[in-house]
Amino acid sequence: MIDWVPLRTGARPVPSPLATPLVWAAASGGALVLVALLNALIGTDRPSPALAALSLFSVLLGLCARFTAAPGTAVLCWLFLNGFAVPPAGTLTWAGDRDAFWLACLFTAALVGTTLARLLHARAAYRRLTTDIGGSTGTRS
Repeated sequence: MIDWVPLRTGARPVPSPLATPLVWAAASGGALVLVALLNALIGTDRPSPALAALSLFSVLLGLCARFTAAPGTAVLCWLFLNGFAVPPAGTLTWAGDRDAFWLACLFTAALVGTTLARLLHARAAYRRLTTDIGGSTGTRS
């Protein structure tokens, strides 16, 4: 039997971001793998490389996420950073200024990634629309 599905007509100027729970699942799994890899390579006594790697990971996740996913992404990455990249491993602690700075870094990274994606998508959509408009306004002889 044939199932008729309506096709979208026209260009979609801006791609849809991923669903927030999917981004958070990727943040959990990716942060776990990243922190485990860094712990195996450099140990748990140096959290700065782990913060840098998780911030870069937050930027990458932000490229395909909504703005509403940024706080959860930052908190999930911070949980793995604080729980497994800082001695004693497996224990969550709050060290005031340090953890507030880490959360701010991770949140800013997620926002930067999302903002960058929105700007790049909007710029590409603007170019597609102006190219289509400019190409179709030619005069006929």
